[in-house]
Amino acid sequence: MKKTALLPLVTYPEPLPGEALAATVEFAAKAGFDLFALSLEADFPDVANALSRLLLDVPEMIRRAEAQSRMGGEGLLKAVAALAAQHGVESEAGRRRSAQELVGDAAAEEARYFDLTVVPMPKVGEQGRAIAEAIVFGSGRPTILLPEALVVRGLRRAVVAWDGSRVAARAVNDMLSLFGGMDQVTIVSVLNEKPLHADDLGDRLAAQLIKRGVPARALAVELEDQPIGATLQDFAIQDGAGLLAMGAYGHSRLREFVLGGATRTILEDVRLPVLMSH
Repeated sequence: MKKTALLPLVTYPEPLPGEALAATVEFAAKAGFDLFALSLEADFPDVANALSRLLLDVPEMIRRAEAQSRMGGEGLLKAVAALAAQHGVESEAGRRRSAQELVGDAAAEEARYFDLTVVPMPKVGEQGRAIAEAIVFGSGRPTILLPEALVVRGLRRAVVAWDGSRVAARAVNDMLSLFGGMDQVTIVSVLNEKPLHADDLGDRLAAQLIKRGVPARALAVELEDQPIGATLQDFAIQDGAGLLAMGAYGHSRLREFVLGGATRTILEDVRLPVLMSH
């Protein structure tokens, strides 16, 4: 049975770039996913202040902004449908209005109805990262982050970031259930980044995967003089992987949501398709 991926489409203040759309649809075609494209449209509250109406005509500004978002969404949905037809991808479309500060929560709620979410990550702007973070931690489903300028490689080679944790185990299971047969899975444990409770973590996982018919090997790599997220992505690219799978870490601290180091750096700079599970 084919799996369906949610594709959340940012429409305001700027719609998602066309290059990111094309890369996402091509990825879905290579992975064998159907797509449900969701236009996330701006919904601004009415302003009742008489002075704002008199001096700035705020209601008219709101109408224009919402119309801009709506038209941007319509254009994105048409573009996705056309690209999907070109690549032989089954697609559907939907729309959801949301306050700007809650758009990530709205996307996470919608994501719960699908097998996974694919999130294009534009190079410019913070909104894409904020929506991705909300979906990763709020949807309960696996999320795949895609770089804007993506050259889709084969998806039969993958790298798993492995530290023996619950979220890393979830990422392994999600990867295998979403992508099925793999030609090679490389399990990577990064040394000198944080204490690992055993030296053979990767070997133990590799042995279990091999028993299940998954070609797997375990490697340990030294943390380079850069963030751990960059080290993991550099290794995956050099290894010829088309996918990096990893657990996502985050916790609340005094009303602020604090991301783990690898999670934060990858959200800031996605270089290849990254599957995140929480």
